Amino acid sequence: MEKNKWKDTIESYLSDLWKSKIEISNWKELSGGACQDNIALDYSSTPTSDKAQNKSSSHSELVLRTDKAASLLSSLPKKAEFEVALEIFHTGAKTPEPILFENDEKIIGNPFYLMQRITGNANARFLVKDASINAYRKEGLARDLANNLAKIHSILPKQTKYLSEATLSLLGGISEKTYIQESVLALRKTLAEVPESHPAIELALNWLDDQAKNFTPDRMVLVHGDFRTGNFMVSPIGLEGILDYEFAHWGDRHEDVAWLCMRDWRFGKVNKEVGGFADRIDFFAEYEKACEIKIDPRKVTFWEIVGNLRWAIGSIQQAYRHLSGKDKGIELAAIGRRTSEMEYEALRLINAG
Repeated sequence: MEKNKWKDTIESYLSDLWKSKIEISNWKELSGGACQDNIALDYSSTPTSDKAQNKSSSHSELVLRTDKAASLLSSLPKKAEFEVALEIFHTGAKTPEPILFENDEKIIGNPFYLMQRITGNANARFLVKDASINAYRKEGLARDLANNLAKIHSILPKQTKYLSEATLSLLGGISEKTYIQESVLALRKTLAEVPESHPAIELALNWLDDQAKNFTPDRMVLVHGDFRTGNFMVSPIGLEGILDYEFAHWGDRHEDVAWLCMRDWRFGKVNKEVGGFADRIDFFAEYEKACEIKIDPRKVTFWEIVGNLRWAIGSIQQAYRHLSGKDKGIELAAIGRRTSEMEYEALRLINAG
C-alpha cells in the first residue's frame, strides 16, 4: 500500500478503535533514514454517540512509525521497540509517549505504532552549529543528555514493568562475564556473511579479541543502541526528547557513551568529541553525577572501536541491500561508501593506544 493511501486507512482504524469519528489532517512524511517510515499526523475526534466511550489519545499530534520494506537484521521488531519506548518513558526520561501498537500487517503492510509528536529539531547540523541554541549547547545539552541516558541505564533485566517475555528474550541474555567476548564474536559472524573481504576489519577484530578479556560490564543495563547526534530533538528551550530504540539491548553502559563519542557523529566539529557539542571530560562528569557510576575511559575507547566496526559492517549490509536488488535506493548505495571511513577510524584509535 502506498503511504499516501495510509491516511484514510488510519482514520478508519482509529475511528473503530476509539469509538469516535477521527479526522486526520496535516499528514506529512518525516525523515526516517534507510530503515524506517515516520509520518506526522494531526487528528480531531468526535464521539459517534452520547454513550460512546472515547478512549482516544490525549495527544492530537502524533507520529506513526513503521519499518520500510527491509529493516536491518539487528533491529527490534516494532512490538519490542514499542515496549522498550514505553519502559523508558516511565523512567521519567524525556522521550515521546508511546500511544498504541498494532501488529496486524494487513492494515498498512507492516506492524506500526503511534507515539506523541514532540517539538524540536534532530538535524545534526542544527545541533552542532545553529546559533539559536548556542547558550544551551554550551551550558545544558551535555548535562541533560547525560541525565536522561542515566535514566535509560537504570532499567535492569529483572526489574522491568512493560517488557513482555518475548521482548526480554529479544534484548539478549548473555551474561556479564562473556558479554564483551560474545559481542566481538557476533561482529565476526556478521562479517562472515558479507560476500567480500575486508582486511582492515579483520585486523581490528583481532585486536578486539586480544583486549576483550580485560573488560566486563559493571552490570548489564538497557542500552539505547543508537544514542547519537541526530536521535534526540532539541530546541532553544532545551532537550525535547530522545528517539529511536530499534537497536536497544541488554549490554554495557559504556557502549552508549562510546557511540555518542564516535567521530562519525560530530558533523564537522571534530574537536568536540561528544556528538560535536561537548568535551568527554564534561559529559563523563555529568553522567557520573547522575548515576554515581564511574565511566572507564578505556572501556569507552574499546567500545568506540567496536562501534566503528559495527557501523562499517552495517554500511556494507546497507550497500548490499541495494546491490542485490532487494531494496533499491541511492541512500543505501551511498551509505556503503562510508565503510572505509569507519575502517580508518578504528585503526586510528588502535594505533593511538
